[in-house]
Amino acid sequence: MGLYKITKVLMILGVSLKMDENSREIVTNLMISGFNDAVNEAGTKVTGGQSVLNPWVMIGGTAIAQARESEVIMPNYAEEGDILVLTKPIGTQIAVNLMQWYQNSDRYWDKAKEFISEDDCIDANETGVKFMSRLSKNSAFLMQKYKAHGATDITGFGVRGHAQNLVSAQKNEVDFVFHSMPVIKHMASFDKKVINFKLIEGYSAETSGGLLIAFNKDSAEGFIKAVSYTHLTLPTIYSVQISVVAVSLKKKK
Repeated sequence: MGLYKITKVLMILGVSLKMDENSREIVTNLMISGFNDAVNEAGTKVTGGQSVLNPWVMIGGTAIAQARESEVIMPNYAEEGDILVLTKPIGTQIAVNLMQWYQNSDRYWDKAKEFISEDDCIDANETGVKFMSRLSKNSAFLMQKYKAHGATDITGFGVRGHAQNLVSAQKNEVDFVFHSMPVIKHMASFDKKVINFKLIEGYSAETSGGLLIAFNKDSAEGFIKAVSYTHLTLPTIYSVQISVVAVSLKKKK
């Protein structure tokens, strides 16, 4: 949608009943502090929400924006010859699960360590956390500047699932053709070794994934340069050197 001016945020907070009182207070305060830091970075503030008691820890929220209709980029105007740009690498689900297995030293890690080192596991998790914690505000702003033809976020359905939903909504009869993909280092080669996350097929879920945005060729090049300069470098991404998924759009057969 390209909406980057957030009016307010509502926060939902789950306070864990399984923690002792001291740990619960420390963790909850740190979670709220981190959430507020991200909201401040987005240029807005938390104005309300809800707190609940849970067995597990939870935090999330809803961002609310007000905009003129002319400021909203509709998602369904991709054209033949457009380029799709992906603003974050995929592979976060594997990276996070690997780190949990490693920290718990469980049976999954006993199998996983046959295929990946401790250092590579930690590096993958750090890369995933870095991108998951990065806002898409700059990308949304640059969607306006470079006149995007449509976009979707990449989350629970994986990059392929969300791309399929996006292409099915297009007014023009086009196909999305994927040629390459930015992936967190080692995650593509690790996929299916312990659990089939379906990363290679494009269905592995992403948490706080990037935006998949359609531009004409010239605008895509300008967007990539601007995003790379403002906040996105990919020093540890598998098989690519720039923040672009090389995808072309063609007329549907």
